[in-house]
Amino acid sequence: MSIATTLIAEAVHHTELPMPAFMYGVVALIVFVFLAVATFSYRDVSNRHGGRVAARERTGSSQGTGH
Repeated sequence: MSIATTLIAEAVHHTELPMPAFMYGVVALIVFVFLAVATFSYRDVSNRHGGRVAARERTGSSQGTGH
């Protein structure tokens, strides 16, 4: 019986996390906000280049993809 008690005591032993559990969510939230800001910064970039818009108007292309 003492071997079983020793095995159970070893199974209950756990390791400490390096930070509180809710902080993992906070870190993930910060990473996702950073990625969202980086993605949002590319919004409407093609319209900032006036030469491309003028060239698109000269060719009559309605798609504006450059292909």
